[in-house]
Amino acid sequence: MKRAFSLLVLPFLAACSPAPSNVSSAQGWTEYEPLRKVEGQTFAPALLVANKRGNTLSKIDLETGKEVLRLDSCANPHELATAPDGQHVALACYGGTTVDVFRTRDLAKVKSIELGENARPHGIVWHNDGDIFVTAEGQRAIYWIGNPFVTSEIMAFGTGKDGSHMIAVDPNTRWAWTTDLGSKTVTRIDLRGTEGPLSVTVGEEPEGIALTPDGTTLWVSARGSDKAFALDPVTMQIRAELDTGRFPLRLAIRPQGDFAVTSDLRDGGLTVIDLREGEVVRQIAVSSPEEAQQRFQVTILWSDDGERIFVAETASDTVAEVDFASGKVLRRLPTGDGGDGMAIIDPTGTFFDTDK
Repeated sequence: MKRAFSLLVLPFLAACSPAPSNVSSAQGWTEYEPLRKVEGQTFAPALLVANKRGNTLSKIDLETGKEVLRLDSCANPHELATAPDGQHVALACYGGTTVDVFRTRDLAKVKSIELGENARPHGIVWHNDGDIFVTAEGQRAIYWIGNPFVTSEIMAFGTGKDGSHMIAVDPNTRWAWTTDLGSKTVTRIDLRGTEGPLSVTVGEEPEGIALTPDGTTLWVSARGSDKAFALDPVTMQIRAELDTGRFPLRLAIRPQGDFAVTSDLRDGGLTVIDLREGEVVRQIAVSSPEEAQQRFQVTILWSDDGERIFVAETASDTVAEVDFASGKVLRRLPTGDGGDGMAIIDPTGTFFDTDK
């Protein structure tokens, strides 16, 4: 790493033991990636889901819609992030003090990184340079975990704010940003350590956060205000605010950089924002407002091609797969108990034998 900080070298931990797995039937998902066979094994896209009430990690074959593996993970895992090569996934163990790393191939735990007393890690990013960034809500801080498979160099940066919940990091690792639920702020962290944290008030209970692919705009959803805000990521000035559906818990930007969606928990829908025009262009109904509390949608995830949106429905233990163009719910995938954080593994990064 580039600065002198206290370093912790952490041991590898043994793999978790299996938990019972549920299998579902669903309409095949064949448009995302072609299946490929290598030495008798079938490559297919997979969805990883952190099940926060079940303390497990699920792997779902997106071609068949079947949950092919579910194993014990850690205490109350909320968010997860995959390594750039797709070979590992890191879970933020919100009910504990660690970031735990699993192989995506078989969901075996290979490492646990300790963050200290009352850490309550939540938002997590596995950066393209190989480092992990995670919030420590209970410590009012974020951590930069460098070389997680080598020396586990750990650097802590205080936010000074309550409920530093979700995190975004710029491609050059110059800045990180947190949404601070308790303090009603968004905080910019200087990862070079030359400036202190800069916090600005952004609505009521800001939670969702995402940086545009070109790095020019930071988008935040404030669930208590029913609004999305566009910020200058360096000066932290608010450029625009837009009305969304009710209780926009998360905000995710399409990989192509042209649209964003908010996950509106109380409406059971998604608000679609045209980022070029800076305006709301439509609503997508994932469930009815009457069904919203029975499903309790939380995390949202785009497919790499921008054609599908996956919506974690935590209360009904399902993930809704939504066609972005039509707004149609294509199917619901059963998960473990309380599915929340999600990631898609490309066919080149995982495989299972679908002939069995």
